[in-house]
Amino acid sequence: MLVIIGSGCSITRGIRKDQALVRKITIKGIDEEFAETAVNYVDKEQQPNNWLNLQLYYTFSNKGKKNIGEAPVVVDSNLIEYSRVQMEKYIRSRGYLKAKVADSVIIKKQKAELIFTADEGPMFRIRKFTDSIADNNIKGLYNGNRNRISHIQPGGRFDTDSLAYDRDQLYLLMKHNGYYDFYRQYINFTYDSTFNSSVVDVKMIIDNPAGKTQHPVYTINNTLITISNSQGRTTGKADTIQVDSQFRFVDYSKRFKPRVVTDYVFQKKGEIYDIDKQTRTTTRLSELNVFRNVPNPVYEKLKDSSNRLNTRIDIVPLKRMSDRVEGEVLFSGGKFGYNIGNTFTDRNLFKQAAILQLKVNWSILFDNGNNVGNDHSIIQNQEFRVGGQITYPRLLLPFKFPFLGKFAVPHTTFSSNYSLFYQKGLVKRESFINAITYDFFDTPYKSHTITPINIEFSRGVIDTAARKALLDQNRGSYVYLIGRTVFTAGSQYTYQVNAIKLNGYENFTYFRGSLDIGGNFLNLISNLTNAPKDDLGQHKLFGYTFAQYAKVELDTRFYRSLGGEKQFVFRINPGIGIPYGNSSQLIFEKNFYAGGANDLRAWLPRTLGPGQFNRATYYGTDVNTRARLKYLDQFGEIKFITNAEYRYLLANNFFGAKLKGAFFVDAGNVWRLHDEPLNPNGQFKLNNFLSSTAVGIGTGLRFDLSFFVFRLDAAFKLKDPQFSGSDQWVLINHAGELFSKGSFKKAYETANGESYNFMQLNFGIGLPF
Repeated sequence: MLVIIGSGCSITRGIRKDQALVRKITIKGIDEEFAETAVNYVDKEQQPNNWLNLQLYYTFSNKGKKNIGEAPVVVDSNLIEYSRVQMEKYIRSRGYLKAKVADSVIIKKQKAELIFTADEGPMFRIRKFTDSIADNNIKGLYNGNRNRISHIQPGGRFDTDSLAYDRDQLYLLMKHNGYYDFYRQYINFTYDSTFNSSVVDVKMIIDNPAGKTQHPVYTINNTLITISNSQGRTTGKADTIQVDSQFRFVDYSKRFKPRVVTDYVFQKKGEIYDIDKQTRTTTRLSELNVFRNVPNPVYEKLKDSSNRLNTRIDIVPLKRMSDRVEGEVLFSGGKFGYNIGNTFTDRNLFKQAAILQLKVNWSILFDNGNNVGNDHSIIQNQEFRVGGQITYPRLLLPFKFPFLGKFAVPHTTFSSNYSLFYQKGLVKRESFINAITYDFFDTPYKSHTITPINIEFSRGVIDTAARKALLDQNRGSYVYLIGRTVFTAGSQYTYQVNAIKLNGYENFTYFRGSLDIGGNFLNLISNLTNAPKDDLGQHKLFGYTFAQYAKVELDTRFYRSLGGEKQFVFRINPGIGIPYGNSSQLIFEKNFYAGGANDLRAWLPRTLGPGQFNRATYYGTDVNTRARLKYLDQFGEIKFITNAEYRYLLANNFFGAKLKGAFFVDAGNVWRLHDEPLNPNGQFKLNNFLSSTAVGIGTGLRFDLSFFVFRLDAAFKLKDPQFSGSDQWVLINHAGELFSKGSFKKAYETANGESYNFMQLNFGIGLPF
């Protein structure tokens, strides 16, 4: 940005003196309902430049990089006339059959405003609608579905878009009902607008094929499936299998069993042809994520008079193995960290399109300004995770269950994950999780994820010196929380709506709700077997106490399009976890934490809350304990996060990527369920909800490469609940110390043993939500 600004910001510096730059388009005289769309009928070469796109072009085109930014749009009278004609056609298509459009140009200082003025005239309405359908079968099919598919109604506005819509809907109706040879050209509309009262009579005509008295209905016969090798070649000896009376399977790659494909061919022998099932077949085979190219099935009519179709499906597989590296980086004053991971994928285990994924992830946080004792290591904490999962493209159940592949590929996933968390000078925690998960869609937009079996085992080993210090300070609750060994067996359920729309720009609401319940079955066993108890009165099975809890989390987002690639997103993300029965506390990993790149972005992960908990006040001069427990003592059983983000396009071509921007506000916190000595002022109460809510603001850049997005966010603490009253508004009260150290930062460093950072940078892949 500094390079562009420094090079001169004049937007006309790159055009000749006899040229004018298009800077504004004004539409007059058009109904408000159509005015915004009418602008799109102005030729793209006469649409005003985005300021940043233009500056990028001026800056880099002189250096031979003419594919960056956007060339200046100069006034072109031929294109203006073309735009006028297109706009006039558009207005007439909306029912204003006598509409006229005039154009004019106003130029000041080489900047032009294009003005299009419309005289719409009267709006024509449909007086009468009739049809002429030669095929009685089609006539009956149309009459039975007309109210559902037609936009053409007497009394409604005469609109050529409605005619086109009805033609498309009728075409699809035919294709759904066996009319393989039916084309849009068989459908025609005539209309008479010669009346003086601004009305139109519309007639729909559906012709028969030349020389025939009706349209034939086709049924499915045999299906040939051919899988090439990953280079798309069908050379060499193939595995050829006659699967059943319908399917013949030819596999040149020798990597797949027939069921991988035949399960997802929805056109069965003897059924009438249905374009919906044709599209569904192609979509589901693509969703298996093992094929690189799945074209639409090809149909061939049998040469007899039986009106049957043979089907051929030719598929090119993906390479079997792949490897992907991902990472994110965050910065905040003297603290910085990164998260790096590697995922290995085998896409076709056991020749069944079962996907094996092996993941390794390492997270580390450095802190230059926080050392315990004489240890000068800057590593604050680390976490190592390794896991594997096998995902089958079907529901593997011990009983017969309906096939749920109509709306998406169902999956069965077997997973096993191990994690090791290390906090310097305090604790080493291990957890081991094994689960079986089923996921499926019951509509195109609603998905369900059920984990009937989820077994978790975790244990902590506390540093000897840290254990002694905590016990000496009567902080044995921390020893119990992070040092205990516990396991649980439970079930989880997640319901999700509209995830498929998350990458679009339409108006919609996304919802994700999850329920996690653990320990009830183990509690039943312990009661039936009269299992022994530990010193705290908790039942033990297999020598260990087990956890019993219920946890709910909701994520609701409202996406609103503001035109083009501008979008507003509002998110509400509450959650609560309740220990009960055999547990007085949640498992350490089941608690909620705030902060991070996808949450409250002005705070590092695990450095906010609970509530108005103030670490300086609680620990006082005990610097060592404060340092040891950092990132571990700010958690809660309740969380409430809300985010608002405005997203917009900055530049269409920024070194090969779309450059997008965002402004955001994040608010929320985590709270303790009860008043806990560990976290004074951390309990959730309605009367202190606002005062204990944190607020952060910020802006960010997104580099959109279409297949993934790089993200850089700068977030600022606006309201910090660890302080009281008006002192919470830290950015307002101490804006002068944003990038320098004054009395506020000095006082905070004295009390906390570390610097206060107003700003945090987050770098990652993908959008935050």
